[in-house]
Amino acid sequence: MPPPSDIVKVAIEWPGAFPKLMEIDQFRSILFYIFVFRWSLGNHENFALQNADSTNFYITEKVGIYFLVISSQTAAQLHERIQSSSMDAKLEALKDLANSSRDVTFAQEFINLDGISLLTQMVESGTERFYWLLLLCFSFGDLLSFTLTAFVELMDHGIVSWDTFSVAFIKKIAGYVNKSAMDTAVLQRSLAILESMVLNSQDLYQKVAQEITIGQLIPHLQGTDQDIQTYTIAVINALFLKAPEDKRQEMAHILAQKQLRSIILSNVIRSPKPINDEMAHQLYVLQVLTFNLLEDRMMTKMDPQDQAQRDIIFELRRIAFDVECEPNNSGSIEKRKSMYTRDYKKLGFINHVNPAMDFTQIPPGMLALDNMLYFARHHQDAYIRIVLENSSREDKHECPFGRSSIELTKMLCETLKVGELPSENCHDFHPMFFTHDRSFEEFFCICIQLLNKTWKEMRATSEDFNKVMQVVRDQIMRALTQKPNSLDQLKSRLQNLSYTEILKIRQSERMNQEDFQSRPILELREKIQPEIMELIKQQRLNRLCDGTCFRKISSRRRQDKFWYCRLSPNHKVLHYGDLEESPLGEVSHDLLQEKLPVADIKAVVTGKDCPHMKEKGALKQNKEVLELAFSVLYESDEYLNFIAPDKHEYCVWTDGLNALLGKEMTSDFTKSDMDTLLSMEMKLRLLDLENIQIPEAPPPIPKEPSNYDFVYDCN
Repeated sequence: MPPPSDIVKVAIEWPGAFPKLMEIDQFRSILFYIFVFRWSLGNHENFALQNADSTNFYITEKVGIYFLVISSQTAAQLHERIQSSSMDAKLEALKDLANSSRDVTFAQEFINLDGISLLTQMVESGTERFYWLLLLCFSFGDLLSFTLTAFVELMDHGIVSWDTFSVAFIKKIAGYVNKSAMDTAVLQRSLAILESMVLNSQDLYQKVAQEITIGQLIPHLQGTDQDIQTYTIAVINALFLKAPEDKRQEMAHILAQKQLRSIILSNVIRSPKPINDEMAHQLYVLQVLTFNLLEDRMMTKMDPQDQAQRDIIFELRRIAFDVECEPNNSGSIEKRKSMYTRDYKKLGFINHVNPAMDFTQIPPGMLALDNMLYFARHHQDAYIRIVLENSSREDKHECPFGRSSIELTKMLCETLKVGELPSENCHDFHPMFFTHDRSFEEFFCICIQLLNKTWKEMRATSEDFNKVMQVVRDQIMRALTQKPNSLDQLKSRLQNLSYTEILKIRQSERMNQEDFQSRPILELREKIQPEIMELIKQQRLNRLCDGTCFRKISSRRRQDKFWYCRLSPNHKVLHYGDLEESPLGEVSHDLLQEKLPVADIKAVVTGKDCPHMKEKGALKQNKEVLELAFSVLYESDEYLNFIAPDKHEYCVWTDGLNALLGKEMTSDFTKSDMDTLLSMEMKLRLLDLENIQIPEAPPPIPKEPSNYDFVYDCN
């Protein structure tokens, strides 16, 4: 007779004693079983159960986990051992502490013993001579690296505020970063600590900014260790993100002086090593923060009474019509006004009398005028050609340069999301933007020439302006998805995406998305829709059974820790647990230490309703993270928080969890899948009505010819 489902067999081991195989009732206290072993362990509150797979995760009364060994008073013992006078014993203790600190149960106990203060004192009191002696005794400065690793792991749990640390500690950590020769592990941890300090405390940002300069960080980018390069860019991003608005332009100027862009291009982007996801994310963040410097100009209206701003418009006129300019004292005022009006009309402004009024719309504000002036000065021949070319056309066929530039600048700002916070999970950086110091302006120059070319290909009139802008947006978006490595490569790909090519692509897409609207077809769709919905539901539940790797929610921007969650095959339990690194495939249920019965789930909430989105944090309020956040609520006040790796996984999990709870699946992906599967099923049924046989297997692939030495006879 099989044992009851509530009973599980667990091997429990005490150091120095034989392991015991016990039958444990899941509904009784785990620590109750410690006492039935009669090992005279003392007060049960001093003990926890540790996972036997060497991941050092501890189990208390609140968590039901199996395959365990007993760990006695580990926090107190390690707190004492790391103060040992023996260097060997201290090193071993710090190594154990670095491993154990990843577990929140252990971390809480160690922090309650004032363990964080002890670690910071160890760092502050260490003299340079002391640590250099350690480097000679222990390879790679293990003692210091384990100390800093334990500190980082403990702080990542968010139990202790970052505002509690002294200037002396900050100076020590900054000193390790500023040294030209430092152990890699120590340097990596030090950079991680500085990043967390800056992101989590405005006061610490000020102190760190006084100790670290961009010039001291640059050499770390010129090495070959991609992890060190990633952490370095993360610190630069953190300093950039937390800097007051009036300091960001100054910081950008320093970055330009230190040639940060070209160093990243040479040593990171064009490095022989492939760029990993974390580096791609940090490059994306730097790209976003750099473009966000344009926000001030984008949101600044032009003052029609400001002579300096009006002079920019005069400069555009002078460059375009230099041969036609006349001295200010020639002719009457009325004649000069008429001449200016004529020229402003040729330049394509909406307001021919006072073109300054065209730049009062925000966005793009003054940024559009900046782009036009850059194009006129740095690509003068192309600028003059576009203006004069349109001047010679009929009024209704001319492409208005001024109006086009304003709308194009607005479009590019929307495309690159100028002014928005970087997303936590995005890796979408574009290498071409690191190839030029004025990449946004150069991007504009390429696109304005594309717009003029597309206008001619479409034989557009003034009434077609919005249609042309839609085609240009399509061309730009399709070219960007190919991730060109340089601006020249972008230009080449845009040349291939002519208006004729866009029409072909759209026609092909339209045919693939063909929808049948006749009444019999609609009735058939309605009839088979429940079958398709059930199919989608099964697919979602199967995906939950496969499981997904999620990034852990951390106080640091860089989330380099993972946890995995999957549904049991019988759809009754969610298994989850922490991982050392992102897995290459599925993770077995046996390796996931924690579980949540589906019957205990009360609700699934998303976005701003999630508990972890209600917490205050500089990086938790941006739109992308909110769109990927969901939580499973169970019992009275317990919850399991998720941030999906992408929108697809978010929809799969929210749909699957809703299906488990018997609720409707309402995500965009469900609607898309429904449309796709319905369309496919309809076409198959219509083919069947026409008695067209669809083979069970695909046709065989033609054999490769054995002899290529042949000629086709055209006669």
